[in-house]
Amino acid sequence: QVCVVFSEELQCWCRAVIQSVQHHMDRYQLGCFLVDYAKYSFVESDNVRVPVEMFKKLPYRAKKCSLYCTKPLTLHLDFCADTAKIGPAKKWDTAAIHHFRNLLQ
Repeated sequence: QVCVVFSEELQCWCRAVIQSVQHHMDRYQLGCFLVDYAKYSFVESDNVRVPVEMFKKLPYRAKKCSLYCTKPLTLHLDFCADTAKIGPAKKWDTAAIHHFRNLLQ
């Protein structure tokens, strides 16, 4: 469900999908995906609002996407046979994501 959150980092209100809730001392922080900026951000629970119907109908400026025909790979280690082979993985590992972001920059 899409809600409206105030991002301290961006200093504006934007649409977001809440993905996690964390309790910090006497308040809650929500992990959100900002749909118009394609960013993940944490916001205070006080900064969350229900969107106006007209606001929900606006098209998103950013969309989640994936690379066409690109599958995640990982290094499989076999300690018994003392071998290492690259093979398919269920999701991208952190090092691959970091390397890809560096290539884009």
